Amino acid sequence: MSKKLPLVLGSSSVFRQAQLARLGLDFQTAAPDFDETPVAGESAQDTALRLAEGKARSLAADFPDALVIGADQVAWCGGRQLGKPMCVAKAQQMLAALSGQRIEFYSAIVLLNTASGRIQRYVDKTVVTMRELDDAQIRTYLEREPDAVYCAGAAKSEGLGAALLQQIDSSDPNALIGLPIFCLVDFLANEGVDVL
Repeated sequence: MSKKLPLVLGSSSVFRQAQLARLGLDFQTAAPDFDETPVAGESAQDTALRLAEGKARSLAADFPDALVIGADQVAWCGGRQLGKPMCVAKAQQMLAALSGQRIEFYSAIVLLNTASGRIQRYVDKTVVTMRELDDAQIRTYLEREPDAVYCAGAAKSEGLGAALLQQIDSSDPNALIGLPIFCLVDFLANEGVDVL
Protein backbone atom coordinates (compact mmCIF):
# COMPACT_ATOMS: atom_id res chain seq x y z
CA MET A 1 0.00 0.00 0.00
CA SER A 2 1.36 3.40 -0.96
CA LYS A 3 1.89 6.03 1.69
CA LYS A 4 -0.64 8.81 2.00
CA LEU A 5 0.72 12.03 0.52
CA PRO A 6 0.08 15.29 2.37
CA LEU A 7 -2.39 17.68 0.76
CA VAL A 8 -1.22 21.24 0.05
CA LEU A 9 -3.44 24.08 -1.07
CA GLY A 10 -1.28 26.41 -3.15
CA SER A 11 -3.26 29.52 -2.36
CA SER A 12 -3.28 32.35 0.13
CA SER A 13 -7.00 32.90 -0.54
CA VAL A 14 -9.01 32.64 2.68
CA PHE A 15 -12.06 31.86 0.52
CA ARG A 16 -10.42 28.78 -1.04
CA GLN A 17 -9.05 27.69 2.33
CA ALA A 18 -12.55 27.81 3.82
CA GLN A 19 -13.94 25.84 0.88
CA LEU A 20 -11.35 23.08 1.23
CA ALA A 21 -11.75 22.97 5.01
CA ARG A 22 -15.43 22.12 4.57
CA LEU A 23 -14.39 18.78 3.05
CA GLY A 24 -12.88 17.80 6.41
CA LEU A 25 -9.49 16.86 4.97
CA ASP A 26 -6.15 17.57 6.63
CA PHE A 27 -4.24 20.05 4.50
CA GLN A 28 -1.72 22.83 4.74
CA THR A 29 -1.49 26.01 2.74
CA ALA A 30 1.44 27.56 0.96
CA ALA A 31 1.65 30.81 -0.96
CA PRO A 32 2.70 30.08 -4.53
CA ASP A 33 5.45 32.16 -6.13
CA PHE A 34 4.32 32.54 -9.73
CA ASP A 35 4.22 35.47 -12.14
CA GLU A 36 0.56 36.20 -12.89
CA THR A 37 1.26 38.72 -15.67
CA PRO A 38 -1.35 38.34 -18.43
CA VAL A 39 -0.23 36.95 -21.78
CA ALA A 40 -1.41 38.89 -24.83
CA GLY A 41 -4.08 37.10 -26.85
CA GLU A 42 -4.65 34.37 -24.27
CA SER A 43 -8.24 33.28 -23.66
CA ALA A 44 -9.69 33.67 -20.18
CA GLN A 45 -9.96 29.88 -19.87
CA ASP A 46 -6.32 29.40 -20.87
CA THR A 47 -5.17 32.15 -18.50
CA ALA A 48 -7.00 30.58 -15.55
CA LEU A 49 -5.53 27.15 -16.31
CA ARG A 50 -2.00 28.48 -16.88
CA LEU A 51 -2.08 30.36 -13.57
CA ALA A 52 -3.53 27.42 -11.61
CA GLU A 53 -0.92 25.04 -13.00
CA GLY A 54 1.88 27.56 -12.54
CA LYS A 55 0.93 28.04 -8.90
CA ALA A 56 0.95 24.29 -8.26
CA ARG A 57 4.25 23.73 -10.06
CA SER A 58 5.88 26.66 -8.21
CA LEU A 59 5.48 24.68 -4.99
CA ALA A 60 6.78 21.34 -6.29
CA ALA A 61 10.35 21.85 -5.02
CA ASP A 62 9.10 22.77 -1.54
CA PHE A 63 6.72 19.78 -1.43
CA PRO A 64 8.40 16.94 -3.36
CA ASP A 65 6.06 14.24 -2.02
CA ALA A 66 2.63 15.85 -1.88
CA LEU A 67 -0.64 16.48 -3.64
CA VAL A 68 -0.60 20.17 -4.50
CA ILE A 69 -3.78 22.00 -5.44
CA GLY A 70 -3.45 25.03 -7.69
CA ALA A 71 -6.43 27.23 -8.49
CA ASP A 72 -7.17 30.48 -10.23
CA GLN A 73 -10.17 32.34 -11.56
CA VAL A 74 -10.57 34.76 -14.44
CA ALA A 75 -13.69 36.75 -15.24
CA TRP A 76 -14.56 37.68 -18.84
CA CYS A 77 -17.02 40.31 -20.01
CA GLY A 78 -17.29 42.60 -23.01
CA GLY A 79 -14.38 40.99 -24.80
CA ARG A 80 -11.88 41.47 -22.00
CA GLN A 81 -10.54 39.78 -18.91
CA LEU A 82 -11.48 41.23 -15.55
CA GLY A 83 -9.04 40.89 -12.72
CA LYS A 84 -9.31 41.67 -9.05
CA PRO A 85 -9.78 45.43 -8.66
CA MET A 86 -7.64 45.60 -5.47
CA CYS A 87 -9.01 49.02 -4.51
CA VAL A 88 -12.44 50.58 -3.99
CA ALA A 89 -12.18 53.09 -6.85
CA LYS A 90 -11.42 50.37 -9.41
CA ALA A 91 -14.11 48.13 -7.92
CA GLN A 92 -16.68 50.93 -8.33
CA GLN A 93 -15.71 51.40 -11.98
CA MET A 94 -15.75 47.66 -12.62
CA LEU A 95 -19.15 47.09 -11.02
CA ALA A 96 -20.66 50.06 -12.88
CA ALA A 97 -19.42 48.58 -16.16
CA LEU A 98 -20.76 45.12 -15.24
CA SER A 99 -24.21 46.36 -14.25
CA GLY A 100 -26.82 44.34 -16.17
CA GLN A 101 -24.15 42.33 -18.03
CA ARG A 102 -23.44 38.63 -18.45
CA ILE A 103 -20.04 37.64 -17.09
CA GLU A 104 -18.21 34.37 -17.65
CA PHE A 105 -16.11 33.14 -14.73
CA TYR A 106 -13.46 30.54 -15.55
CA SER A 107 -12.36 28.71 -12.40
CA ALA A 108 -9.37 26.47 -13.01
CA ILE A 109 -8.13 23.76 -10.70
CA VAL A 110 -5.17 21.42 -10.97
CA LEU A 111 -4.00 18.63 -8.70
CA LEU A 112 -0.29 17.92 -9.02
CA ASN A 113 1.17 14.77 -7.51
CA THR A 114 4.75 15.94 -7.01
CA ALA A 115 5.94 12.39 -6.26
CA SER A 116 4.74 10.91 -9.57
CA GLY A 117 4.51 14.05 -11.69
CA ARG A 118 0.88 13.30 -12.55
CA ILE A 119 -1.25 16.40 -13.06
CA GLN A 120 -5.02 16.61 -13.42
CA ARG A 121 -6.58 19.77 -14.91
CA TYR A 122 -10.08 21.22 -15.15
CA VAL A 123 -11.69 24.57 -15.91
CA ASP A 124 -15.26 25.30 -14.84
CA LYS A 125 -17.29 27.91 -16.70
CA THR A 126 -19.95 29.73 -14.70
CA VAL A 127 -22.10 32.37 -16.38
CA VAL A 128 -23.45 35.10 -14.12
CA THR A 129 -26.01 37.76 -14.97
CA MET A 130 -25.57 40.90 -12.90
CA ARG A 131 -28.49 43.02 -11.77
CA GLU A 132 -28.81 46.61 -12.94
CA LEU A 133 -26.93 48.55 -10.26
CA ASP A 134 -26.89 52.25 -9.50
CA ASP A 135 -23.98 54.14 -7.94
CA ALA A 136 -25.55 54.14 -4.46
CA GLN A 137 -26.03 50.35 -4.51
CA ILE A 138 -22.44 49.84 -5.63
CA ARG A 139 -21.16 52.15 -2.88
CA THR A 140 -23.25 50.40 -0.22
CA TYR A 141 -22.08 46.98 -1.39
CA LEU A 142 -18.39 47.94 -1.27
CA GLU A 143 -18.78 49.54 2.17
CA ARG A 144 -20.44 46.42 3.56
CA GLU A 145 -18.24 43.90 1.67
CA PRO A 146 -14.72 45.38 1.71
CA ASP A 147 -13.09 42.04 0.75
CA ALA A 148 -14.84 42.25 -2.64
CA VAL A 149 -11.86 44.20 -4.00
CA TYR A 150 -9.87 40.92 -3.81
CA CYS A 151 -12.41 38.98 -5.92
CA ALA A 152 -12.48 38.65 -9.70
CA GLY A 153 -14.99 41.14 -11.02
CA ALA A 154 -15.43 42.49 -7.45
CA ALA A 155 -18.28 40.01 -7.03
CA LYS A 156 -17.96 38.15 -3.72
CA SER A 157 -20.84 35.76 -4.41
CA GLU A 158 -20.55 33.86 -1.11
CA GLY A 159 -21.29 37.05 0.79
CA LEU A 160 -23.32 40.16 0.08
CA GLY A 161 -22.26 39.86 -3.55
CA ALA A 162 -25.16 37.42 -3.98
CA ALA A 163 -27.39 40.51 -3.98
CA LEU A 164 -25.58 41.75 -7.12
CA LEU A 165 -26.56 38.67 -9.06
CA GLN A 166 -29.71 37.97 -11.00
CA GLN A 167 -28.86 34.50 -12.32
CA ILE A 168 -26.09 31.90 -12.16
CA ASP A 169 -25.65 29.09 -14.68
CA SER A 170 -23.16 26.55 -13.34
CA SER A 171 -22.47 22.85 -13.03
CA ASP A 172 -20.71 23.46 -9.68
CA PRO A 173 -21.83 26.37 -7.48
CA ASN A 174 -18.55 26.10 -5.53
CA ALA A 175 -16.54 27.11 -8.58
CA LEU A 176 -17.77 30.70 -8.52
CA ILE A 177 -16.22 31.11 -5.05
CA GLY A 178 -12.91 29.90 -6.48
CA LEU A 179 -12.55 26.15 -5.99
CA PRO A 180 -14.43 23.66 -8.21
CA ILE A 181 -15.08 21.17 -5.41
CA PHE A 182 -17.03 18.59 -7.46
CA CYS A 183 -14.06 18.07 -9.76
CA LEU A 184 -11.53 18.21 -6.91
CA VAL A 185 -13.30 15.31 -5.17
CA ASP A 186 -12.81 13.23 -8.36
CA PHE A 187 -9.17 14.28 -8.69
CA LEU A 188 -8.48 13.29 -5.08
CA ALA A 189 -10.23 9.94 -5.56
CA ASN A 190 -7.97 9.30 -8.57
CA GLU A 191 -5.01 9.74 -6.18
CA GLY A 192 -6.49 7.40 -3.57
CA VAL A 193 -7.85 10.13 -1.28
CA ASP A 194 -11.48 9.50 -0.38
CA VAL A 195 -13.46 12.45 0.92
CA LEU A 196 -16.28 10.20 2.14
